[in-house]
Amino acid sequence: MASEELAQKLQRRLQLEESGAEGDGGAAPAPAPASSAGEEERGSLTGSAGAELSAKLARRHDINEGAAQPRLAAVFNPYTEFKEFSRRQIKDMERMFRLYDSGRDGYIDLMELKLMMEKLGAPQTHLGLKNMIKEVDEDFDGKLSFREFLLIFHKAAAGELEEDSGLLTLAKLSEIDVSIEGVKGAKNFFEAKVQALSSASKFEAEIKAEQDERKREEEERKHRRAAFRELKSAFTQ
Repeated sequence: MASEELAQKLQRRLQLEESGAEGDGGAAPAPAPASSAGEEERGSLTGSAGAELSAKLARRHDINEGAAQPRLAAVFNPYTEFKEFSRRQIKDMERMFRLYDSGRDGYIDLMELKLMMEKLGAPQTHLGLKNMIKEVDEDFDGKLSFREFLLIFHKAAAGELEEDSGLLTLAKLSEIDVSIEGVKGAKNFFEAKVQALSSASKFEAEIKAEQDERKREEEERKHRRAAFRELKSAFTQ
């Protein structure tokens, strides 16, 4: 009886081993799809890299042929781009821009412009404020960068703003005189541009004056420190 029971167990074990072997045999080819999937992924990455390289080569070809579209620089130099204004004027404009850029993000948005116009004594409607931004909003982001802020005074000096324009009101009330000093009272803006281009020597003189002023202030600080040391040594003797 025991031997029959043992024989049944052995037979059962043998059947289980055989069925397991068959399962393994059937599952053996399974890794092939994984390999195929890996090849597809590598092919996709290679194709993406190839497309990026092709785009760069096409861009380079357009540049060489002179057909490439210009890309706007992220940084600009206000002193070279807006030559009709003096360094002092641009610094005054920058000071005003920073005063109303309460978010300190480098832009004047609609609410900050609203506050500016109220402080200047010329409040505007919501639509009026949107139209003001729209007149100089070159990148269509709905707010004013410092360059776009300078464009307000550029257009005001060039006579390109309507009399009822909120931007012209802003320029007039800003206490930054661009009508006389900025364009030297020229009747025609293009004449003013010619005069501005010939003012490079004045621009350099302003830079030198600023440097001389800093040197003078540094010399005064040195003299004050020396006088303080002499006074201190007289009391300690």
